[in-house]
Amino acid sequence: MFWLQFAVVIIAIFIGARIGGIGLGVMGGVGLALLTFGFGLQPTAPPIDVMLMIVAVVTAAGALQAAGGMNYLVTIAEKVLRKNPERITFMAPIVTYFFTFFAGTGHVAYTLLPVISEVAQESKVRPERPMSIAVIASQQAITASPISAATVALLALLAPYDVTLLQILGVTLPATFIGIMLAAFTIRKKGAELEDDPVYNERLEKGMEPIGEGKENMVVTGLSKFSVGLFLFAAVLIVLLGSFPELRPSWNEAGEIVELSMPNAIQIIMLTTAALIILVCKADVQKIAAGSVFRAGIVAVVAIFGIAWMGDTFFQANMDTIEPAVQGMVTTAPWIFALALFIMSILLNSQAATVSALMPLGLSLGVNPLFLIAMFPAVNGYFFIPNYGPIIAAISFDRTGTTKIGKYVLNHSFMLPGLVTSIIAVALGFLFVMFL
Repeated sequence: MFWLQFAVVIIAIFIGARIGGIGLGVMGGVGLALLTFGFGLQPTAPPIDVMLMIVAVVTAAGALQAAGGMNYLVTIAEKVLRKNPERITFMAPIVTYFFTFFAGTGHVAYTLLPVISEVAQESKVRPERPMSIAVIASQQAITASPISAATVALLALLAPYDVTLLQILGVTLPATFIGIMLAAFTIRKKGAELEDDPVYNERLEKGMEPIGEGKENMVVTGLSKFSVGLFLFAAVLIVLLGSFPELRPSWNEAGEIVELSMPNAIQIIMLTTAALIILVCKADVQKIAAGSVFRAGIVAVVAIFGIAWMGDTFFQANMDTIEPAVQGMVTTAPWIFALALFIMSILLNSQAATVSALMPLGLSLGVNPLFLIAMFPAVNGYFFIPNYGPIIAAISFDRTGTTKIGKYVLNHSFMLPGLVTSIIAVALGFLFVMFL
């Protein structure tokens, strides 16, 4: 019965990943229905706190986008890139990394990829190099962002173990950033130089259009800039409250002091921030709901709702079978669990869904919570199969044809920088938690 139930979970994940979007979440619901009504498993509680935190964060980020704050950030990024064109392979991932760190979603890379491609081509740098590592950086920064769905999901799981947000960021931020920079160094000479690339020269002979602006008009006002300030203040406040619990309100309940939980703190702060951006910065509420950031976040909520609920139900119902089989192996060699996180992220196409689906299992197996922080960057494995939105976008924006999916599918432009970054980030994560 265990293997039949496991097959149901895997098939639901596989079909959901193939459908994409909210398909992952609804197929999780189908799998949960089969486990509940077909096998008689008792459903666990759905991950309500995680879902509500994500809703609050993406509402604030959507308001920032609607107020023009994202446009302001893009103009800053373009200036930085154009001032350092010869260092584009290193500057591009730095820019996308901090954009994602600030916004909490890797989808902000969409606005930067055309700029990166254009600056690289103008500078005669093979666009594949900065484009590939920039996309990987936008993924890795998810696990270093204090307001990303994946980070708030991990914080909610580890908070009962007295793990603070500052501890998580103190490991993941330097580990992922160093990993990205070393990966950029690794690929700085990857492939033929642009002027020697046969695909690029063939496209030039066929009359490839010269570089044009190709960017929609970006309106930046004083209110747009103020919205960025509000959002940044909210992010800093969340880090402070997550790192210093004594700053949070507390109440006396039946003689016991109860502090405001971090999930509730994040929800309150981000909803308030969204309201301030709407009221003060005149963000159009219709544009918030229609914006790409808000849509991507709500898709993540649905995915977590179905997949995490199904996975947790399966794991909890079969813990008597799973625990003795893998506990010794995982506690002796924790990196094996990092490999499981990496593989699951390939299937789920979502860092937050991977955290919600597998991290509770790691805690149940007795894996040290600090080791789970070290392994957190392993949830960024969905570059492995090149079907992720920013990957497809990067290939499309590179008009030179250097950024591509290879003949054998897996030999694509993002494989080397992705593997190098993931391995180094996890290795450094273990180093930091063991020695610091």
